[in-house]
Amino acid sequence: MFFRALRKLKRRIQFIPAWLFRKLSDKQFLMVGAVVVGVWTGLTAVTMKVCVHFLHTRIQGMGANYSWVYLVSPGLGILLTYLLVRFVLRVPLQKGTSHVLLAIAKKSSVLPAKETFTHATTSALTIGFGGSAGLESPIVQTGAAVGSTLASFFPVSYKDRTLLLACGAASGIATVFNAPIAGVLFALEVLLVDVSISAFIPLLIAGATGALCSQIILSDGILFSFRHNKPFDYHILPYFLILGVMCGLLSVYYIRASVRAERYFTARRFPDGVKWLAGSALLGLLILLAPPLFGEGYPSISALANDRPEALFTGSPVMPWLQDSRQLLGWAILAVAFIKVIAVSLTINAGGNGGNFAPALLVGACLGYAFSYLFDLAGWIDLPTEQFCLVAMAGVLTGIFHSPLTGVFLIAEISGGYDLIIPLMIVSALSTAVSKYLQPKSLDEEKFSLTSQFRTVTKDINVLSGLRLRYFIEKDFMTVSHQATLRQLVEAVSRSKRNIFPVVDKGGALTGVIMLEDIREIMFKTELYDTLTTAQLMRKPTVVCSLDEDMNEVMEKFDKSGAWNMPVLEGEKYLGFVSKSRIFSEYRERLMHE
Repeated sequence: MFFRALRKLKRRIQFIPAWLFRKLSDKQFLMVGAVVVGVWTGLTAVTMKVCVHFLHTRIQGMGANYSWVYLVSPGLGILLTYLLVRFVLRVPLQKGTSHVLLAIAKKSSVLPAKETFTHATTSALTIGFGGSAGLESPIVQTGAAVGSTLASFFPVSYKDRTLLLACGAASGIATVFNAPIAGVLFALEVLLVDVSISAFIPLLIAGATGALCSQIILSDGILFSFRHNKPFDYHILPYFLILGVMCGLLSVYYIRASVRAERYFTARRFPDGVKWLAGSALLGLLILLAPPLFGEGYPSISALANDRPEALFTGSPVMPWLQDSRQLLGWAILAVAFIKVIAVSLTINAGGNGGNFAPALLVGACLGYAFSYLFDLAGWIDLPTEQFCLVAMAGVLTGIFHSPLTGVFLIAEISGGYDLIIPLMIVSALSTAVSKYLQPKSLDEEKFSLTSQFRTVTKDINVLSGLRLRYFIEKDFMTVSHQATLRQLVEAVSRSKRNIFPVVDKGGALTGVIMLEDIREIMFKTELYDTLTTAQLMRKPTVVCSLDEDMNEVMEKFDKSGAWNMPVLEGEKYLGFVSKSRIFSEYRERLMHE
């Protein structure tokens, strides 16, 4: 009786989304969905920020009295993250925004529901205890999973599911920085390759909702923001041009160093304990020497933007040497820009969870400040260090992620104005151009290449990714046994409307195929009917596909082989054939409706 009532309740609950979906138009549903995704993601992001701020405050309080705390706290956070994943969550973490891009390209924008909390929890532990990474990438993954999970309750199309996924990502970025425009542009530049005007409205709603959560709940001490009041002087434009090129070069270094470190850890296949111990020890030592590497690094960015460079090395053993030489201090700040990528790689590959968004901002801030600071010390010109610090943040961010609009408007929003819009645009454009010339793939796209995956780059491939192979399997091909005679084969030909005959064994495994054109000459030689068998007449198929392959891989096989029909297997078992022409028909129809 109890289970019957439970099943009845489940059916009623499942009925509610379908009923609501029927009552709303597509546009109304997406607007309501954007609000729900925005609130859900916004509250999750706020919780993450509060938890990380709480842990940072406690650890830095202890670190003021006991410097050895910085040696052990990052490793403790990474260990707790590993134990949580290994023994509680029991699901492997797919880290990075590239995981979201992969879901859009190859998995119909479907993300596991568990990711609505796994990335939030693990990254809060890693970064809260001092792991040198950023919360933004885990927040993007969390928001994307929220959008995908909400869409799973409704009979929505691939296009709308992808849009709700992007709404979650936009809300996450908007919440963290209180920057709704930057959140929307991030979703457009990084996640949505091709978008119509109607998609802007849900993205704007989600971004605004996330920013509201941030403004209402988070205090100024937790939010990363500052005010810039100095106007831009066009006389120093040549120095911004040089800065743009340097940002591009540093972005290329960051991408290549990050990818090379991940390849190294992946290729060596160190035991988890060895990776944790070695990575945590090196990370703790780096943080002890260079405190800006602790956590996300936003306090260090604020110190540089407010022209307080000495604050970066407070408590560091190298501080006495830096106090005696202002020039050495400038070079030390520049060194942090190069070391940060090493600290991030150690954090993630040792078992922690985090992203590269906040580290990119810290790297940019250090480069911009060191650039202007060292020029000032040389006595050549008095450059505004605050402006170069802010502009370089946008430059490095856009160079690493190849998203210039996101970088420009993010810095404009968090600095409280658009006085620097001209140098922001110039430096971001130059940095992106240099980075793309030397490094055509962004950091996320390079992460794709590590797993032999590819990125969705056009609307055509987006549409193709939404097609599922199992719905195109044609089962009206008449099978014949691998022990059948020519007589039995001729009987099968007389009953079939197809010109391909799959040959299977007793277990249903495909052993070969027989084409009608191959047996046309011997079909009427009755003297061979009982002497020839299908095993003698069949040939191996030129290409086969597996049921779990996505449609992009299937079409690549069609293109390479030149075939128009391909056997579909589940393991070794024959299921049917897939037709290239049928896929094209469905593809054209969907493309017309996109």
